[in-house]
Amino acid sequence: MRSFSNTYIFVFSLIMVTIVAVLLSFVSMSLKPRQQLNIETEKKDNILTTVGITGEATGVDKNTFISDEFKKYITDSYCVDFKGGKLDADAFEVTLNLEEELRKPKEDRNYPLFIYTGDDGTKRYVVPVRGRGLWGPIWGYIALESDLNTIAGAVFDHEGETPGLGAQIASVPFEKQFDGKTIFDQQGKFVSVEVVKGGADPSDTHGVDAISGGTITSKGLQAMLMDCLGGYVAYFKELANN
Repeated sequence: MRSFSNTYIFVFSLIMVTIVAVLLSFVSMSLKPRQQLNIETEKKDNILTTVGITGEATGVDKNTFISDEFKKYITDSYCVDFKGGKLDADAFEVTLNLEEELRKPKEDRNYPLFIYTGDDGTKRYVVPVRGRGLWGPIWGYIALESDLNTIAGAVFDHEGETPGLGAQIASVPFEKQFDGKTIFDQQGKFVSVEVVKGGADPSDTHGVDAISGGTITSKGLQAMLMDCLGGYVAYFKELANN
């Protein structure tokens, strides 16, 4: 059996590791534009889902279909500040980097807002939300009716919540509970939506049922809504009064 010196083995291993690293780097860089496009498409799809725009691509790929639907129905987008002023920041760009944005103090954040206009002229307002569940980040989108109070739709997702438990925040039955709930009380005070352990009273317009066995994720989602939606209160009140 032929034997090799330690130097030969070391040099050979170094060359192979370098070749593999270069190939992996090349593949990663080659796939990055496609990965970024998929991320953007997913966010656009989620925004559209909250306002009831769903469907499958026919004759075009999914990315093109969703992009076209987004351009058709999302007729405006911008950011607002904590005091209710409009900003020049790009709403979609901020949404892509929402985790970083939420590290800022509330008063310094850009709050992205997307305006949907239906075929019949109906307007809805979609905001992104992001927080923390039991095992990692959770996020989603909330669509409000033109009264800027009633929830028209909600979509949630997660990075690593427990299957069958906390992961159910991304299930349609859980998301559908938010339809028709309101984020302001009768006195106009912002109260958001409470995720109630043991089940919300059916007559409670500010409460939904928590996930059985997913208490920490449920509470994380409740805190996420309070934190993120709260940043729009000043702007929503100003818009509602105009």
